[in-house]
Amino acid sequence: MPTVDFAPALTRHVACPRQEVPAGPLAAVLDAAFAAAPALRPYVLDEQGAVRKHVAVFVNGELIPSRTDLGRPLAATDRVHVIQALTGG
Repeated sequence: MPTVDFAPALTRHVACPRQEVPAGPLAAVLDAAFAAAPALRPYVLDEQGAVRKHVAVFVNGELIPSRTDLGRPLAATDRVHVIQALTGG
């Protein structure tokens, strides 16, 4: 089962422990992880289901290439890490 881990910067407002969820497309894996903390979803995804600009999602240590294409299939051994991206100047 893929593992989904949310960084402390995201979970300080909405507690969400590491989740092991069924394999499938990245969008479905994230949805399954949000089941433990539904209030975390709007921090991570926008109204269209895309990853918000201030959030970065990594699969096995690689930043996903598109915030809108979450159809990437994940295997049972994959690890997803969701962090708050830094912005500013």
